[in-house]
Amino acid sequence: MMGIGFPELMIILVIIMIIFGAGKLPEIGSAFGNSIKNFKKSMKEAEELKDSADVSDAVAEVTEGENADANADATESSDENKDSADEEKSPSEEKSPSPETQESKS
Repeated sequence: MMGIGFPELMIILVIIMIIFGAGKLPEIGSAFGNSIKNFKKSMKEAEELKDSADVSDAVAEVTEGENADANADATESSDENKDSADEEKSPSEEKSPSPETQESKS
């Protein structure tokens, strides 16, 4: 199996020292550390945004459901009001024209 042990790490470190020089190693290490730190920070922010988006979606779904229920209740109550208003009118009131209409025809 290929594993990176202590001898392999020492060889890699020697090659890096030859390429960049001993003076640049602290700068490279610092830059590498900052890169990892910023990467972790951005991953955490992305996860928080995803969580807040999930919460926002859930709230929107609940709100839409409540609005749909309220609209259905309002529609049912308005239909009931129309039905009760129709029942209150007598058949003679619905069909007989007003006296003003009868005078204008004659």
